Amino acid sequence: MDSLLAAAARAYARGDVIETLRHVSLRDDPPALALRGVALAQLGETTRARELLRQAARGFGARETVSRARCVVAEAEVALALRDLGASQRGLTTAIGVLDTHGDASNAQHARLIVARRSLLLGRLDEAASLLAALDPTKATPVVAAVIELLSAEVALRSLHTPTARAALDRAHTWAQRAGVPALLAEVREVAAALEQTAALRVDAGGRETALTLDGVADLLAKPGTLLVDGLHRVLRAGEHSVGLARRPVLFALARALALAWPGEAERGTLIANVFRTRRPDESHRARLRVEMGRLRALIAGFASVEATAGGYALRPHADRTPVLLAPPIAGEQGALRALLSDGLPWSTSALALATDASQRTVQRALAELVAQGQARAVGQGRARRWLAPPLAEFTTILLLPTAAPHA
Repeated sequence: MDSLLAAAARAYARGDVIETLRHVSLRDDPPALALRGVALAQLGETTRARELLRQAARGFGARETVSRARCVVAEAEVALALRDLGASQRGLTTAIGVLDTHGDASNAQHARLIVARRSLLLGRLDEAASLLAALDPTKATPVVAAVIELLSAEVALRSLHTPTARAALDRAHTWAQRAGVPALLAEVREVAAALEQTAALRVDAGGRETALTLDGVADLLAKPGTLLVDGLHRVLRAGEHSVGLARRPVLFALARALALAWPGEAERGTLIANVFRTRRPDESHRARLRVEMGRLRALIAGFASVEATAGGYALRPHADRTPVLLAPPIAGEQGALRALLSDGLPWSTSALALATDASQRTVQRALAELVAQGQARAVGQGRARRWLAPPLAEFTTILLLPTAAPHA
């Protein structure tokens, strides 16, 4: 490596991307192209960075397998920033094998972090946790060690293991200070702030709301004697019993209405108007209500019953449990999309569909509603179209992220 490349590499290692570009901006040899690519990626020029990294990978000779593997890892990180979640992981897996074989433990570890971050974005918490558990921060550079602990904290937060998250954040802060990278310290502080922000609302029978932090949500999930109607994950919980209704929105809406009316009854007309969204109910709606109540009654038979009354229906929890509704901090059906878009990065429709486990058509309809409400905007046209939304600073979106069901 010549002196200019060495100086550029040292500048990049300490986080000075402008100095990195100053040394290599006029060069087109593969190592310089690779350094330009990673530096531009740090500045947000991800499309150009991807082109340079691919050009660098092609420029390295057949014998320079390690250099090519490093370019593949860097390109995979750029793809993650572009939220290209559908890209094949085969090339990255091969690159990790090459780096392991040639003793480049630092870059191999960084590549595994990219895989873990992708799993976290897709809501695969167990997979991300397993990948992170295999990494040893003490054998990594301070920057990589800080990222390992930061991702471990995010997994713990999304699983509502807040003591574990706090410990990981403390370690991440220590490593970030050693690394001396301001952006990394800011990211640690941002994640730590989520512990103090509102994560959900507790709604008691009658509609009284109480803001809860992540600790408060964890305490509520562990509290005995409660029939929890979890509006964040569309789950009914009673002790060890739980019933998932994420794919049965009508049944969840009925359960929610019954919990809010407890200990009284929810009137038939109100249920039909709110759940079936009609102001002119007829006999067909009343028949459908009976059918859906029968389905709900069968699902929750282990911990509650639904009693038909003269005017409607009433929820009767077993074991004297008290119904409590856990509501998301923002209203509407697009909470998961708003949570994903709030990271400030441009998402494609296909990436959002993959992350939310929904069809692209469903995501497009939801995005259209967000745009109409002024909560999101589109940039680009056709296949290059991406979606952006302003950050949600008043509360944390951790529990709104898809498939982030807590493991209490």
